Amino acid sequence: MSVQRKEVFHIKDLGDGKKSIWTRIGSAFTNKDGSINAFLDVIPIDGRIHIRDPRVTKEKE
Repeated sequence: MSVQRKEVFHIKDLGDGKKSIWTRIGSAFTNKDGSINAFLDVIPIDGRIHIRDPRVTKEKE
């Protein structure tokens, strides 16, 4: 398993059926042993943190 970059987001739930607000707050890296190092630019005081693989974006023609 190689080192893989991930994106870290803060998710703020608004309730009442409204969409949640996602804010990118840092990056994370999966190590060879499967552990994860997270590097945060901010630390949220509420909500939750979500770590995911980067999305592949399509290039504009």
